Amino acid sequence: MKRCRKEESARIKATVEPVDIEDFSFRGKEIQKIRESLLEWYDENRRDLPWRRISNGGIDVGVEEREKRAYAVWVSEVMLQQTRVQTVIDYFNRWMGKWPTIHHLAQASIEEVNEMWAGLGYYRRARFLLEGAQMVVEGGGEFPKTASDLEMVRGIGKYTAGAIASIAFDEAVPVVDGNVIRVITRLKAISANPKNAATVKNIWKLARQLVDPLRPGDFNQAIMELGATACSVTSPSCSTCPVSHQCQALSLSRKHESVQVTDYPMKVAKAKPRHDFSAVSVVEIVGEGSQSKSRYLLVKRPDEGLLAGLWEFPSVLLVGEADLASRRKAIDGFLKQSFGIDTKKSCKVVSREEVGECVHVFTHIRLKMYIELLVLQLTEGGMNCLHKKQESSTMKWKFVDDKALSTLGLTSGVRKVCTMVEKFKQDGPNSVPVKTRKKKKDPNQAVKSELLTKD
Repeated sequence: MKRCRKEESARIKATVEPVDIEDFSFRGKEIQKIRESLLEWYDENRRDLPWRRISNGGIDVGVEEREKRAYAVWVSEVMLQQTRVQTVIDYFNRWMGKWPTIHHLAQASIEEVNEMWAGLGYYRRARFLLEGAQMVVEGGGEFPKTASDLEMVRGIGKYTAGAIASIAFDEAVPVVDGNVIRVITRLKAISANPKNAATVKNIWKLARQLVDPLRPGDFNQAIMELGATACSVTSPSCSTCPVSHQCQALSLSRKHESVQVTDYPMKVAKAKPRHDFSAVSVVEIVGEGSQSKSRYLLVKRPDEGLLAGLWEFPSVLLVGEADLASRRKAIDGFLKQSFGIDTKKSCKVVSREEVGECVHVFTHIRLKMYIELLVLQLTEGGMNCLHKKQESSTMKWKFVDDKALSTLGLTSGVRKVCTMVEKFKQDGPNSVPVKTRKKKKDPNQAVKSELLTKD
């Protein structure tokens, strides 16, 4: 039955729907009706969000107020990429409390920005915000006011430029995000691949036709709001939709049983994530006395690539699944080469325990981490060697205590490792000297978790 339904749906789409969306356009009366209906709906149903309070001050405001709006829109739109609204609200409020203007942000360090951003994921967004703010301030401090000028700023693309220009400066330019794509493909019953470059170009063309020249910012927010609420991915509220009378997808679904509104936009298969494996060593340095404070070794990632410039525990990428001996050999080699820490010569291994495994999912990577807790007591020679290595190495690292570790802007993946180690210390046995540790595995010492969140 399912196969028959799919074949019937495909047949109907082939006969009812035009294939070339270049021929698609909204007609004059249709445009006016969509604008009026959508803006009326938005005025009555818009969500009360903190960035809207800042950006909703009317048109008769000074330059300083408009630039404040633009900055608020910029920060919120970047945060909202790949992140839920409810999650963003607290981050936005904290961010604006610390850096209320673009000039305040431009003076921040990347460490401060990453600390504020910790947990939001996609950390390159935070770096681009900082670099963009510095670029604007260094260029004279005047916020660009048109979409074309905004696209010249580091990290601002076509969508973000359109949002800032229309909401803060009333430029009649469109925005196209996932919500807008969903609304427009349903309005016009577009069955083409929404990821295809030609399809995207045509959706921008259609969005440009719809923008209200008198209220461009409100209209863009309205169409995004519609896609985020009433015109949802799986459960659209067509009965309450303000533009249901103009929706071709809804019209087709009423005429043909095998067609559904949720058939639009076309579902595109996601690429399977790459499977990576790494050995993570939480290196804890302890002193000789029982009262001495522990310190943890953190390494700064390269300035380019995944999680650029962020701090993490020493880790080594593995070729694939690896046994305990292979993982320890890889970690020992990394510690010796990078820091001059020789677990057989320059330090005393107080304990070395397997904490467990943790799976962390990035956008296109599924990373399985094997985590160990390595407690070391460095000799005087080991400390000297470590300092010499730091002077000559391009890699940056530092020691932090428990308090500093808890306040650093660490990624959610590194936070998972911290949580596992903390739980291991609380629930597991006291430190077991390596030499006397039995080879037989104790199941109570293993902490396994499969926490799937994006970074």
